[in-house]
Amino acid sequence: MSNTPRFPPKPRTIAFVIFPDFQLLDAAGPIAAFEIANHADGAPYRLRVVAATPGLVRSSSGISMPAEALGRLRDADTLIVVGGQGTRASMTDAALLASLKRLLPRVRRMASVCSGAFLLAAAGLLEGKSATTHWRQAPRLARLFPSVKVEPDRIHVRAGKLWTSAGVTAGIDLALAMIGEDLGEEVATAVAREMVVYAKRPGGQAQHSALLDLDSQNVRFAKLNAWMREHLGDDLSVERLAREAAMSERNFARAYAEETGVTPAKAVERLRADAARAALERGGQIQEIARKTGFGDPERMRRAFIRLYGAPPAAVRRTLRHA
Repeated sequence: MSNTPRFPPKPRTIAFVIFPDFQLLDAAGPIAAFEIANHADGAPYRLRVVAATPGLVRSSSGISMPAEALGRLRDADTLIVVGGQGTRASMTDAALLASLKRLLPRVRRMASVCSGAFLLAAAGLLEGKSATTHWRQAPRLARLFPSVKVEPDRIHVRAGKLWTSAGVTAGIDLALAMIGEDLGEEVATAVAREMVVYAKRPGGQAQHSALLDLDSQNVRFAKLNAWMREHLGDDLSVERLAREAAMSERNFARAYAEETGVTPAKAVERLRADAARAALERGGQIQEIARKTGFGDPERMRRAFIRLYGAPPAAVRRTLRHA
Protein backbone atom coordinates (compact mmCIF):
# COMPACT_ATOMS: atom_id res chain seq x y z
CA MET A 1 0.00 0.00 0.00
CA SER A 2 1.31 3.40 -0.88
CA ASN A 3 2.13 5.82 1.92
CA THR A 4 1.10 8.77 -0.25
CA PRO A 5 -2.12 10.36 1.11
CA ARG A 6 -5.06 9.90 -1.23
CA PHE A 7 -7.47 12.61 -0.18
CA PRO A 8 -10.93 12.30 -1.72
CA PRO A 9 -12.38 15.21 -3.73
CA LYS A 10 -15.06 15.67 -1.07
CA PRO A 11 -15.40 14.42 2.52
CA ARG A 12 -16.42 10.81 2.95
CA THR A 13 -19.28 10.28 5.36
CA ILE A 14 -18.53 7.83 8.17
CA ALA A 15 -21.79 6.95 9.92
CA PHE A 16 -21.94 5.20 13.29
CA VAL A 17 -25.02 3.13 14.11
CA ILE A 18 -26.00 3.19 17.78
CA PHE A 19 -28.96 1.81 19.74
CA PRO A 20 -30.19 1.81 23.36
CA ASP A 21 -27.51 0.44 25.74
CA PHE A 22 -24.72 0.68 23.17
CA GLN A 23 -21.10 0.67 24.39
CA LEU A 24 -19.94 4.29 24.42
CA LEU A 25 -16.29 3.53 23.65
CA ASP A 26 -17.26 1.40 20.64
CA ALA A 27 -18.45 4.62 19.06
CA ALA A 28 -16.22 7.23 20.70
CA GLY A 29 -12.90 5.47 20.02
CA PRO A 30 -13.29 5.19 16.23
CA ILE A 31 -14.95 8.63 16.07
CA ALA A 32 -11.86 10.12 17.72
CA ALA A 33 -9.56 8.39 15.24
CA PHE A 34 -11.45 9.74 12.22
CA GLU A 35 -11.68 13.18 13.86
CA ILE A 36 -7.91 13.34 14.29
CA ALA A 37 -7.46 12.20 10.69
CA ASN A 38 -9.48 15.29 9.74
CA HIS A 39 -6.56 17.43 10.91
CA ALA A 40 -4.85 16.34 7.69
CA ASP A 41 -5.19 18.60 4.65
CA GLY A 42 -8.61 18.43 3.09
CA ALA A 43 -10.62 17.28 6.15
CA PRO A 44 -11.37 13.96 4.44
CA TYR A 45 -14.18 12.75 6.70
CA ARG A 46 -17.64 13.86 7.74
CA LEU A 47 -18.86 12.09 10.87
CA ARG A 48 -22.47 11.26 11.65
CA VAL A 49 -24.22 9.23 14.33
CA VAL A 50 -27.45 7.46 13.36
CA ALA A 51 -30.03 5.22 15.02
CA ALA A 52 -33.24 3.43 14.06
CA THR A 53 -35.04 5.83 16.40
CA PRO A 54 -33.45 9.30 16.18
CA GLY A 55 -32.86 11.60 19.13
CA LEU A 56 -30.86 11.10 22.30
CA VAL A 57 -29.78 7.45 22.59
CA ARG A 58 -28.70 6.24 26.02
CA SER A 59 -25.52 4.16 26.24
CA SER A 60 -24.99 1.40 28.79
CA SER A 61 -22.98 3.90 30.87
CA GLY A 62 -25.99 6.19 31.18
CA ILE A 63 -24.46 8.84 28.94
CA SER A 64 -26.55 9.66 25.88
CA MET A 65 -25.49 10.56 22.36
CA PRO A 66 -27.64 12.42 19.81
CA ALA A 67 -28.42 10.48 16.64
CA GLU A 68 -29.98 11.20 13.27
CA ALA A 69 -32.48 8.86 11.61
CA LEU A 70 -30.80 5.78 10.13
CA GLY A 71 -33.74 5.34 7.77
CA ARG A 72 -32.95 8.66 6.08
CA LEU A 73 -29.27 7.92 5.53
CA ARG A 74 -28.44 8.02 1.83
CA ASP A 75 -24.89 9.16 1.24
CA ALA A 76 -22.65 7.22 3.64
CA ASP A 77 -19.30 5.95 2.43
CA THR A 78 -18.75 3.78 5.52
CA LEU A 79 -21.27 2.46 8.04
CA ILE A 80 -19.93 1.25 11.40
CA VAL A 81 -22.29 -0.67 13.71
CA VAL A 82 -21.17 -0.46 17.33
CA GLY A 83 -21.70 -3.11 20.01
CA GLY A 84 -22.75 -3.23 23.62
CA GLN A 85 -25.29 -4.74 25.97
CA GLY A 86 -28.14 -3.56 23.78
CA THR A 87 -27.23 -5.78 20.85
CA ARG A 88 -29.39 -8.63 22.18
CA ALA A 89 -32.54 -6.50 22.05
CA SER A 90 -31.52 -4.80 18.82
CA MET A 91 -31.17 -8.15 17.05
CA THR A 92 -35.00 -8.21 16.96
CA ASP A 93 -35.33 -4.61 15.73
CA ALA A 94 -36.80 -5.22 12.26
CA ALA A 95 -36.38 -1.59 11.16
CA LEU A 96 -32.71 -1.56 12.12
CA LEU A 97 -31.93 -4.85 10.37
CA ALA A 98 -33.87 -3.79 7.25
CA SER A 99 -31.86 -0.56 7.10
CA LEU A 100 -28.58 -2.46 7.28
CA LYS A 101 -29.69 -4.71 4.41
CA ARG A 102 -30.80 -1.71 2.37
CA LEU A 103 -27.57 0.18 2.90
CA LEU A 104 -25.05 -2.60 2.23
CA PRO A 105 -25.17 -2.22 -1.58
CA ARG A 106 -24.99 1.58 -1.24
CA VAL A 107 -21.91 1.94 0.95
CA ARG A 108 -18.28 1.32 0.10
CA ARG A 109 -17.82 -0.66 3.31
CA MET A 110 -19.85 -1.71 6.34
CA ALA A 111 -18.27 -2.67 9.64
CA SER A 112 -18.97 -3.70 13.21
CA VAL A 113 -17.21 -3.15 16.50
CA CYS A 114 -17.32 -5.88 19.14
CA SER A 115 -20.81 -7.41 19.46
CA GLY A 116 -22.06 -5.24 16.62
CA ALA A 117 -21.20 -8.31 14.53
CA PHE A 118 -24.39 -9.91 15.89
CA LEU A 119 -26.46 -7.22 14.19
CA LEU A 120 -24.72 -7.75 10.86
CA ALA A 121 -25.27 -11.49 11.25
CA ALA A 122 -28.92 -11.06 12.28
CA ALA A 123 -29.44 -8.99 9.13
CA GLY A 124 -28.09 -11.93 7.11
CA LEU A 125 -25.04 -10.01 5.91
CA LEU A 126 -22.33 -12.36 7.24
CA GLU A 127 -23.59 -15.65 5.79
CA GLY A 128 -20.66 -17.67 4.46
CA LYS A 129 -18.20 -14.93 5.44
CA SER A 130 -15.36 -14.76 7.94
CA ALA A 131 -15.96 -12.48 10.93
CA THR A 132 -14.78 -11.76 14.43
CA THR A 133 -16.16 -10.26 17.62
CA HIS A 134 -15.14 -10.00 21.28
CA TRP A 135 -13.45 -13.29 22.14
CA ARG A 136 -15.94 -13.98 24.93
CA GLN A 137 -18.86 -13.63 22.51
CA ALA A 138 -17.30 -15.65 19.69
CA PRO A 139 -18.74 -19.05 20.73
CA ARG A 140 -22.23 -17.54 20.94
CA LEU A 141 -21.87 -15.91 17.52
CA ALA A 142 -20.83 -19.25 16.03
CA ARG A 143 -23.70 -21.05 17.77
CA LEU A 144 -26.42 -18.59 16.71
CA PHE A 145 -25.11 -18.16 13.17
CA PRO A 146 -23.44 -21.41 12.08
CA SER A 147 -22.98 -20.17 8.51
CA VAL A 148 -20.60 -17.45 9.75
CA LYS A 149 -16.92 -18.42 9.81
CA VAL A 150 -16.05 -17.01 13.24
CA GLU A 151 -12.37 -16.20 13.85
CA PRO A 152 -12.20 -15.53 17.61
CA ASP A 153 -8.51 -14.60 17.86
CA ARG A 154 -8.44 -11.77 15.33
CA ILE A 155 -8.42 -8.01 15.99
CA HIS A 156 -10.32 -7.36 12.80
CA VAL A 157 -11.39 -9.35 9.76
CA ARG A 158 -12.17 -8.06 6.29
CA ALA A 159 -14.50 -10.01 4.01
CA GLY A 160 -15.08 -7.94 0.88
CA LYS A 161 -16.81 -4.72 1.88
CA LEU A 162 -17.69 -6.13 5.30
CA TRP A 163 -15.29 -5.53 8.19
CA THR A 164 -15.71 -6.89 11.73
CA SER A 165 -13.57 -6.17 14.77
CA ALA A 166 -12.99 -7.51 18.25
CA GLY A 167 -13.89 -5.99 21.60
CA VAL A 168 -14.16 -2.29 22.48
CA THR A 169 -10.72 -0.77 21.79
CA ALA A 170 -10.38 -2.91 18.66
CA GLY A 171 -12.71 -0.36 17.10
CA ILE A 172 -9.74 2.03 17.13
CA ASP A 173 -7.62 -0.58 15.33
CA LEU A 174 -10.42 -0.91 12.79
CA ALA A 175 -10.59 2.86 12.24
CA LEU A 176 -6.82 3.09 11.84
CA ALA A 177 -6.87 0.32 9.24
CA MET A 178 -9.56 2.19 7.32
CA ILE A 179 -7.65 5.47 7.55
CA GLY A 180 -4.55 3.68 6.27
CA GLU A 181 -6.50 2.34 3.32
CA ASP A 182 -8.06 5.74 2.53
CA LEU A 183 -5.24 8.18 3.20
CA GLY A 184 -2.05 6.13 3.42
CA GLU A 185 -0.15 4.50 6.28
CA GLU A 186 1.73 7.68 7.15
CA VAL A 187 -1.54 9.41 8.05
CA ALA A 188 -2.75 6.37 10.01
CA THR A 189 0.55 6.27 11.91
CA ALA A 190 0.30 9.98 12.71
CA VAL A 191 -3.24 9.48 14.03
CA ALA A 192 -2.09 6.56 16.19
CA ARG A 193 0.78 8.62 17.55
CA GLU A 194 -1.62 11.43 18.46
CA MET A 195 -3.91 8.96 20.22
CA VAL A 196 -0.92 7.27 21.94
CA VAL A 197 -1.88 3.86 20.58
CA TYR A 198 -0.18 1.42 18.23
CA ALA A 199 -0.79 2.02 14.53
CA LYS A 200 -0.62 -1.76 14.32
CA ARG A 201 -0.52 -3.61 17.62
CA PRO A 202 2.56 -5.69 18.40
CA GLY A 203 1.15 -9.10 17.66
CA GLY A 204 -0.46 -8.15 14.41
CA GLN A 205 -4.04 -9.40 14.25
CA ALA A 206 -4.14 -11.51 17.42
CA GLN A 207 -6.47 -10.53 20.24
CA HIS A 208 -5.01 -9.94 23.69
CA SER A 209 -4.12 -12.91 25.84
CA ALA A 210 -7.37 -12.25 27.70
CA LEU A 211 -8.74 -14.48 24.94
CA LEU A 212 -8.64 -17.20 27.56
CA ASP A 213 -9.35 -14.92 30.55
CA LEU A 214 -7.40 -17.19 32.87
CA ASP A 215 -8.51 -15.47 36.05
CA SER A 216 -12.23 -15.33 35.23
CA GLN A 217 -14.50 -17.29 37.53
CA ASN A 218 -17.11 -17.50 34.78
CA VAL A 219 -15.04 -19.72 32.53
CA ARG A 220 -15.57 -23.43 33.04
CA PHE A 221 -11.91 -24.25 32.46
CA ALA A 222 -10.35 -21.37 34.42
CA LYS A 223 -8.65 -23.76 36.87
CA LEU A 224 -7.26 -25.86 34.03
CA ASN A 225 -6.03 -22.76 32.19
CA ALA A 226 -4.21 -21.63 35.32
CA TRP A 227 -2.65 -25.09 35.65
CA MET A 228 -1.55 -24.98 32.01
CA ARG A 229 0.13 -21.63 32.57
CA GLU A 230 2.14 -23.13 35.43
CA HIS A 231 3.19 -26.20 33.41
CA LEU A 232 4.06 -24.75 30.01
CA GLY A 233 7.21 -26.87 29.78
CA ASP A 234 5.31 -30.11 30.37
CA ASP A 235 3.36 -32.37 28.03
CA LEU A 236 0.16 -30.43 27.29
CA SER A 237 -1.37 -32.81 24.77
CA VAL A 238 -5.15 -33.18 24.59
CA GLU A 239 -4.79 -36.56 26.30
CA ARG A 240 -2.90 -35.01 29.23
CA LEU A 241 -5.27 -32.05 29.53
CA ALA A 242 -8.32 -34.31 29.43
CA ARG A 243 -6.89 -36.35 32.33
CA GLU A 244 -6.29 -33.15 34.30
CA ALA A 245 -9.90 -32.11 33.63
CA ALA A 246 -11.18 -35.61 34.51
CA MET A 247 -12.93 -35.94 31.15
CA SER A 248 -12.70 -38.15 28.11
CA GLU A 249 -10.54 -36.76 25.32
CA ARG A 250 -13.45 -36.34 22.93
CA ASN A 251 -15.75 -34.63 25.42
CA PHE A 252 -12.94 -32.43 26.70
CA ALA A 253 -11.88 -31.23 23.24
CA ARG A 254 -15.48 -30.43 22.29
CA ALA A 255 -16.39 -28.72 25.58
CA TYR A 256 -13.17 -26.71 25.72
CA ALA A 257 -13.63 -25.36 22.19
CA GLU A 258 -17.26 -24.44 22.90
CA GLU A 259 -16.35 -22.64 26.13
CA THR A 260 -13.28 -20.71 24.98
CA GLY A 261 -13.74 -20.44 21.22
CA VAL A 262 -10.39 -22.14 20.49
CA THR A 263 -9.16 -25.72 20.41
CA PRO A 264 -6.98 -26.97 23.29
CA ALA A 265 -3.95 -27.06 20.97
CA LYS A 266 -4.43 -23.43 19.95
CA ALA A 267 -4.93 -22.44 23.59
CA VAL A 268 -1.65 -24.11 24.56
CA GLU A 269 0.15 -22.39 21.69
CA ARG A 270 -1.29 -19.01 22.70
CA LEU A 271 -0.34 -19.47 26.36
CA ARG A 272 3.20 -20.46 25.44
CA ALA A 273 3.50 -17.56 23.00
CA ASP A 274 2.21 -15.08 25.60
CA ALA A 275 4.75 -16.33 28.12
CA ALA A 276 7.54 -16.23 25.54
CA ARG A 277 6.59 -12.72 24.47
CA ALA A 278 6.73 -11.50 28.08
CA ALA A 279 10.12 -13.18 28.50
CA LEU A 280 11.39 -11.49 25.33
CA GLU A 281 10.44 -8.10 26.71
CA ARG A 282 12.41 -8.82 29.87
CA GLY A 283 15.44 -10.00 27.90
CA GLY A 284 17.10 -13.40 27.52
CA GLN A 285 18.16 -15.76 24.79
CA ILE A 286 15.51 -16.91 22.33
CA GLN A 287 16.69 -20.53 22.52
CA GLU A 288 16.36 -20.62 26.30
CA ILE A 289 12.97 -18.91 26.21
CA ALA A 290 11.73 -21.46 23.67
CA ARG A 291 12.83 -24.30 25.97
CA LYS A 292 11.30 -22.85 29.15
CA THR A 293 7.96 -22.01 27.57
CA GLY A 294 7.47 -25.48 26.09
CA PHE A 295 8.15 -24.81 22.42
CA GLY A 296 11.24 -26.99 22.65
CA ASP A 297 13.20 -25.29 19.90
CA PRO A 298 13.38 -21.75 18.43
CA GLU A 299 11.98 -22.81 15.05
CA ARG A 300 8.69 -24.01 16.56
CA MET A 301 8.46 -20.78 18.53
CA ARG A 302 9.21 -18.73 15.40
CA ARG A 303 6.39 -20.41 13.47
CA ALA A 304 3.96 -19.82 16.33
CA PHE A 305 4.92 -16.14 16.58
CA ILE A 306 4.41 -15.62 12.86
CA ARG A 307 0.97 -17.26 13.05
CA LEU A 308 -0.12 -15.32 16.13
CA TYR A 309 1.78 -12.05 15.94
CA GLY A 310 2.68 -11.74 12.28
CA ALA A 311 6.41 -11.46 13.03
CA PRO A 312 9.25 -13.67 14.34
CA PRO A 313 10.41 -13.41 17.98
CA ALA A 314 13.36 -11.11 17.24
CA ALA A 315 11.13 -8.60 15.46
CA VAL A 316 8.49 -8.73 18.21
CA ARG A 317 11.20 -8.10 20.82
CA ARG A 318 12.43 -5.02 18.93
CA THR A 319 8.87 -3.68 18.73
CA LEU A 320 8.23 -4.25 22.43
CA ARG A 321 11.48 -2.56 23.46
CA HIS A 322 10.71 0.52 21.39
CA ALA A 323 7.04 0.76 22.34
